[in-house]
Amino acid sequence: MTDKELMYVEDALSHAKFLQNQCCESASKLMDGDLKSFVNELSTKHQQIFGSFFNLLG
Repeated sequence: MTDKELMYVEDALSHAKFLQNQCCESASKLMDGDLKSFVNELSTKHQQIFGSFFNLLG
């Protein structure tokens, strides 16, 4: 992997982790059960995306 490609993967990791954290934080503040469930699903999806990008490094 070139240095530039590594930078792209690191950037993607950072974005996925940020979005996952934002979803977790938002879900904890929501009162509507359906919306909270949806946001938790988004959090899980971003966690999976993070894992996919992380696996590129291994």
